Amino acid sequence: MTATAASRQALGAYGEKVAARHLVAQGMTLLERNWRCPVGEVDLVLREGDVLVVCEVKTRAGEQGGTPHEAVTPAKLARLQRLGEEWQVAHEVRLPEMRVDLVAVRLAARGAAEVEHVRGLV
Repeated sequence: MTATAASRQALGAYGEKVAARHLVAQGMTLLERNWRCPVGEVDLVLREGDVLVVCEVKTRAGEQGGTPHEAVTPAKLARLQRLGEEWQVAHEVRLPEMRVDLVAVRLAARGAAEVEHVRGLV
């Protein structure tokens, strides 16, 4: 792995940790991190009441590479929905509702990271 790839991986892991902590503080229950199956990977799987939340986390140290919101394409949203269905089958769980959320984490030059939680992309 190159130094750049390792740096991106570390940045992503940090963002997922910050996002998970933020969402749990908001009252959600964290069910799983980085769940993988043949369809792909889900950053965070959470529960909020009777709602399964499939959460994509996008972390940025700057504006290069576009905004976190721009990185979540219609194809990515469709894949996340399918991953949520696959997660429920694999875990023999069926909640009445499922939604896809985005947590955008932006590193600050100083101080804590800025966290924006966008509910219900789908």
